Amino acid sequence: MVDDEENILAALRRTLRREPYTVLVANSGAEGLRILAERHVDVVVSDQRMPGMSGTDFLRSVKKAYPHTVRMVLSGYTELKSVTDAINEGAIYKFLTKPWDDDHLRANIAEAFRHKALADENRRLAHELALSNEQLACANESLKAHLAVTERELLIDGAALEVAREVVEALPLPVVGVDMDRLIVFANAEAERVLGAGGPLLGMAYDEVLSSELQSLLGVGGTQVRSVRIGGQGFVARASEMGRDSRSIGRLLVLLPETSHAAR
Repeated sequence: MVDDEENILAALRRTLRREPYTVLVANSGAEGLRILAERHVDVVVSDQRMPGMSGTDFLRSVKKAYPHTVRMVLSGYTELKSVTDAINEGAIYKFLTKPWDDDHLRANIAEAFRHKALADENRRLAHELALSNEQLACANESLKAHLAVTERELLIDGAALEVAREVVEALPLPVVGVDMDRLIVFANAEAERVLGAGGPLLGMAYDEVLSSELQSLLGVGGTQVRSVRIGGQGFVARASEMGRDSRSIGRLLVLLPETSHAAR
């Protein structure tokens, strides 16, 4: 409360004595600014005509230094031009006249505090939204970087897979991969020549095209090695688990000619 008349300040104190506010008083604009520099204030009520600094000039200074305060003029002088200008500039929230009605004054001050609380909440939400947007932007950038790395890794993995396929395809040894559903998921050209009579093996159930000896190797876990004969030719069949060095799941069957295995 800012007023150059002590009796007005005393009357304002009496009017608000039962309200849940801490009432600070000043008898000039300069003293009001000093109090504001030392104390947190939500609502400022000022007389208009005071020596040294008018109420509107005081409230303009308050707006500049403490823009989140709610500022009101309480005056018996209707200097409409200066008050209207201050209201239009946003320096004054409301203009109240002297003499005042106690209930009306209390209601307007309570409304000013509600306005302040709502504005504070809006600023808090806006700050949280801005912070969330900033965090989201950072997360998006991190995700983009991660996706770029993943895409590069996929390209490298894809290229490596193609090379590996070409290498296995060119091997002069039959190589067959089966999954957990007993389906053939890979067979190179030599496997199709030896085991499929030149026909495609991919997608077939291995128990439809492989001998019982080879099926028994694929049907148990771990690494299994056995000599088998296929089409009159002797092979050493080696079945092992896939997935030790990759994400593949299933069994891998490799047939080595017996002469080659013996040489090793």
